[in-house]
Amino acid sequence: MTPRIKSDMKNILILADGSIAKHFIEWLSRKRVAENKYYVVSYTPDSIPEKMGAHITHYEIDPTSYAKMKHIMNEVRYSDIFIVIENIEDARYSLKNIRMIDKTIRILFLDQWDNNEIARDEENVTILDCNDLIAAHLYDHLPNVPVIAQNVGLGRGEIMEVHVPFGSTYAFRHVGSILQRKWKIAAIYRNEKQILPTNATMIRPNDTLLVMGKPIVLDGVYKTINKRIGLFPEPFGKDLYLILDFRYDQENALIYLKESLYLLKKLEDKKLVIRIIYPNNFALIEELKGYEADNITVLVCYDENDVAMLVEFDIQEQDIGLIFSSIPAFESDNLKGTLYDLRKVVYLFGDKLLYNVKECIILMDENEKMESISSTAFDISESLNLELTLADFDPEGDFASRKIIEEHYETLAHIFNMEIHIEQKIANPIRELAGREDILQIAPFEKVLRKDNLLNFVSTKVQDFLLTTKRHPKLLVPYALGSDI
Repeated sequence: MTPRIKSDMKNILILADGSIAKHFIEWLSRKRVAENKYYVVSYTPDSIPEKMGAHITHYEIDPTSYAKMKHIMNEVRYSDIFIVIENIEDARYSLKNIRMIDKTIRILFLDQWDNNEIARDEENVTILDCNDLIAAHLYDHLPNVPVIAQNVGLGRGEIMEVHVPFGSTYAFRHVGSILQRKWKIAAIYRNEKQILPTNATMIRPNDTLLVMGKPIVLDGVYKTINKRIGLFPEPFGKDLYLILDFRYDQENALIYLKESLYLLKKLEDKKLVIRIIYPNNFALIEELKGYEADNITVLVCYDENDVAMLVEFDIQEQDIGLIFSSIPAFESDNLKGTLYDLRKVVYLFGDKLLYNVKECIILMDENEKMESISSTAFDISESLNLELTLADFDPEGDFASRKIIEEHYETLAHIFNMEIHIEQKIANPIRELAGREDILQIAPFEKVLRKDNLLNFVSTKVQDFLLTTKRHPKLLVPYALGSDI
């Protein structure tokens, strides 16, 4: 008579023989699962550890005996049977006996002989290849190989553990500044503690990220995280995208193109996509198409409906990380909002040309924003071989409140073996910047960027005057999203 058991209690039968079986039973003794009770069948004493937990019952019976196995299986209702037997013939006969007794019970069968035929056609049998398991475990310990959850979810690589090395393009970035489409940073492990990240959580060197998503996407994420700084514009994307709006850009179209080509040559292994919108000058279009090459593509949009959606499609389809645009084009067709939501870096053309720029300058702003854009600032400065200046211009002279940001940038300069100039001055930042020559201004990409507002003339906030003048080119860098910043 089969005894009644609690619905959540699982009885598991293990047919054991050999050293692997012995180690398996030792694991069961140490790592007890309260809802599991184990019954071990073995006729060789060497396969059984000296001490076993009270939740393990041992039968000293030959698992190849049909009569004895039938008696054991009639006594207890088992949910699963594990066959971990060293001798191939004993394993084969044991499986045959189980199938004669019960064709529906779930069986896990350990193949220790690299045999491609045994148990392959059996239903309800999961086969684990011993050699594959060992090889996979050895492979996981190689450098530059992501650790994938083998027995969680689908076990196909949709859950991955990634270490963040020093100099990574992800180091010193807030989680919210990284676009996570079809993947997600689920947890961060730091100093043997688990962190459930918010948008404002900063990723630091030596962190371990637990990421989830489509395996093919995570493969790319893993490679990007392990790339060192100097691969701008990653991790926002790989390639470059020039928007030419013929309503505003015809006169300067070739100048904008040459600036884009200049940066393309400075960066490694990148492509440039040129998107022409509102075309009405076919001679200019043909001239622009003359620049097409293996790494340069010209696309023309003749449909004036939903330009923002077209631009978004281009950016996602082409893996774009940096967008070039004039200020008027940036402000039209909700492009500003679209690019903000996509978490991409935007270069706004100025009267001063990029190839004449000698210095990147960052005006001090809120602490979290300054931290979030810091690694990008170092990256673009290194890529273009430009000086980097952190400018603290304050009419009140309140420099002490921003000491933490100075230390943050000095730390990064040391890590990346680069120089940074920190300048403090009691001055209006807008007027001070207007007097500078040959600079590229790097600033956080704010959701609200005002233009032609009367308050701009008295404001000292960076976002209030970014679009009011095009004297200097500007690089807008995404930062952490969310109210918890």
